[in-house]
Amino acid sequence: EVQLVESGGGLVQPGESLTLSCTASGFNFRLSYMGWVRQAPGKGVEWISGITRSGTGTDYADSVKGRFTISRDNDRNILYLQMNSLKTEDTAMYYCVLGLKLGTARGWGTQVTVSS
Repeated sequence: EVQLVESGGGLVQPGESLTLSCTASGFNFRLSYMGWVRQAPGKGVEWISGITRSGTGTDYADSVKGRFTISRDNDRNILYLQMNSLKTEDTAMYYCVLGLKLGTARGWGTQVTVSS
């Protein structure tokens, strides 16, 4: 059974940073394209980043490009999202996903709130 468990969310002020983690199990992580999506209150799910199996290829939505960095540790089955220069509009529930774009499975999410 695919399991994705996100952690690392919290309440921060604008301009601060957070690093999200996603621990994966139940599938071959190192052979899987992974990504992150988010959902703000009252809005649809937004794809924000993806990473290739090896980790050498990454992609970002324009809304986070230059501020967020996706990475992975294939030995520990962990996906990361380093978020810098956070803005109030980054407030959302963040989910890691298995597969391209919105993926075929996602975890329960971790809440990120950016507020002064």
